[in-house]
Amino acid sequence: MTSRPGESYMQAALRQAEAAAARGEVPVGALLVAADGRALAADGNRMRELSDPTAHAEMLVIRQAAAAVGSERLAGADLYVTLEPCTMCAAAIAFARIRRLYFAAADAKGGAVEHGPRFFSSPACHHAPEVYGGIEEVAAAALLRAFFSARR
Repeated sequence: MTSRPGESYMQAALRQAEAAAARGEVPVGALLVAADGRALAADGNRMRELSDPTAHAEMLVIRQAAAAVGSERLAGADLYVTLEPCTMCAAAIAFARIRRLYFAAADAKGGAVEHGPRFFSSPACHHAPEVYGGIEEVAAAALLRAFFSARR
């Protein structure tokens, strides 16, 4: 779960995405970091492995971190994810009260932050994190392209 020396948090999330791809999962990885910089949880997609449509990387790290800290609220925590979150994950991010969301590649089809429903701008959203997109976007997009082109 820790990052390597000199590795950014998003690079650590990318390593989780690579591990997901190696398991045959869509390569999305996430890292949840406490306000003090300590990694609380890291994982990649596991929907196929767990036969669980909710086993997105974001959902997994939110569950792991909440269990680790003993609270459903992760105020002060920052989430790094390699793909723009979908509506389900955006809602979970809001419910967990995550402070900041950093994502790599935009997702024009399934994203819900800067695309689609723009969940954090919705009146149904009770908490919106600060959002920063495009971090390590080229690497994340290349990983996704390679994964899907290998399956065509």
